[in-house]
Amino acid sequence: MNDRLQELTVFVRVGESGSFTRAARDMNLSQPSVSRIIGELETRLGVKLLLRTTRRLTLTTAGEKFLERARDVLASLDEAEDAARGIDSLRGAIRVALPVVFGTREVIPRLPEFLALHPLLRMELRVSDAYQDLVAEGVDVAIRLGKLADSTFGARRLATLPKYVVAAPAYLKARGIPRSPADLANHDCIFGPNGFGRESWIFKRRNTIISVDVTGRIHTDSGPGLYASAVAGLGIAQASAAMCGAELRSGTLVALLTDYALEPVDVHAVFPGGPRPSTKVQAFTDHLMTALNAGPLASTT
Repeated sequence: MNDRLQELTVFVRVGESGSFTRAARDMNLSQPSVSRIIGELETRLGVKLLLRTTRRLTLTTAGEKFLERARDVLASLDEAEDAARGIDSLRGAIRVALPVVFGTREVIPRLPEFLALHPLLRMELRVSDAYQDLVAEGVDVAIRLGKLADSTFGARRLATLPKYVVAAPAYLKARGIPRSPADLANHDCIFGPNGFGRESWIFKRRNTIISVDVTGRIHTDSGPGLYASAVAGLGIAQASAAMCGAELRSGTLVALLTDYALEPVDVHAVFPGGPRPSTKVQAFTDHLMTALNAGPLASTT
């Protein structure tokens, strides 16, 4: 039975990552051992699960069906073990993908309390604003900000962040303070990961929607790049509470147009394995949701 469980575990990791080498690294096995285990599994089943070329591995139709069922078997086994141990005896690793600013400012500072409650758990953190193939990386849960793309992943909304229009005092001294959204058309605006060149910024005031076209010379593909550009006085930016709260408190940045509301930013936990996360992942997202909503975020004004 242990051999068959190892076969399932190895096959799932190979199927998700598309690589013997990556699966071997993740499972602390040698690449020849992984190849041998998959070969023995295919021989026992009498079907080809993977197509091997010099460049990549792809699942056959039988392999895709087997991968789906194997995931369910392993997930059910994890749940059974967790149920037997109880919520206070969770163990193993949770692989978490985090965006840089929100991860470092709002998630990681909340880990000590969670890990103290579950001393047998380990956290593997992938902190990046770059696109990640969550399935290939073996991620259990990803924290994502903003609107989610349609996918087969499961998701859970954890919190909602207010968003501000901000600028550095030096920029405002040189260019003046905008008094209405329309004034932004005469300013340099900074564009984050979701905007480039000319775009519309949308405000709401007393149930009235206000749209203004803005332009600017700075575009960045990361949260740190966005707030660093604003702090450097390169223009006016939109930033969530998690991104700019500390700077607003210190006066490094100034909130503008506070009588006008921007669309807030939703924080989601995304589950690449599907809508039913494991018990340990459920425990982590429960903790994070409670911590984020217990009071104002640590970095808000």
